Amino acid sequence: MSFKMKYSITPLYLPTKTKRRTGITANKIKFMVAHDTGNPNSTARGNVKYYNNSANQIEASAHIFVDDKEIIECVPFLTDKPEKAWHVLYNVDVDNKLFGCDANDAAGGIEYCYGTNINSNEAYKRFVWVLAYSFYKFNIQPTELIGHHILDPKRKTDPENGLSKSGRSYAQLKKDVIKEYYDCLNCEEADENMSLQLNDYEWKMLNSIWSQRYNKGEITDWKWIDRIRCRQLTAGELAFLNSVVAAKQDCLSVEAESAGMQ
Repeated sequence: MSFKMKYSITPLYLPTKTKRRTGITANKIKFMVAHDTGNPNSTARGNVKYYNNSANQIEASAHIFVDDKEIIECVPFLTDKPEKAWHVLYNVDVDNKLFGCDANDAAGGIEYCYGTNINSNEAYKRFVWVLAYSFYKFNIQPTELIGHHILDPKRKTDPENGLSKSGRSYAQLKKDVIKEYYDCLNCEEADENMSLQLNDYEWKMLNSIWSQRYNKGEITDWKWIDRIRCRQLTAGELAFLNSVVAAKQDCLSVEAESAGMQ
């Protein structure tokens, strides 16, 4: 299943083995953290330039900066093998309580640029899209988004502060990211001879059953749930999924289930 690539992501990496980019490989990505720069009128390229010039001075970073014209990746994340970025303090523990890990180790940090010289509608659209694409890229449910202000409430107000400058909210951001995620999935109806022929109730039941199996760990690839929700699942794919679950229940060794999605 493909994802609509509305925008390009420009890799402009910081120098490695520095305070801002150590080059350490990230753990499995489990969630996304939404930030804003806290510096009105600074652009994506301007922030990356500042990070580059201070690479050996400050141990703080992010993966991506977004403004109304560009999406720039300064620490490898979507355009190369993900590395750790220092975008949430280690000594706050909300991320550990919610996700079982530290944000620096297993989450993407995306920075939203805002200000009077930035078209907020264009910047917001890019911000929402790149967050949605990140969930697709790492096979994460699009609900796994958290604001920096929730992880570190005593010190941080982002991205609420930046979003509020254009009359938007964090709650709206979460809803818009989920909507963008599903809008950008390749959800065109499959050939009638290939797709399951079910009515609305049957599709809802199928979604409920397999969502529960996903939550129980009986399947691990969320894209199968997307395929059901897009009403693209074929009879052959359903048979394959049933065989995967049966094999796991029998403690048999099976190929990765994602191999069945061709």
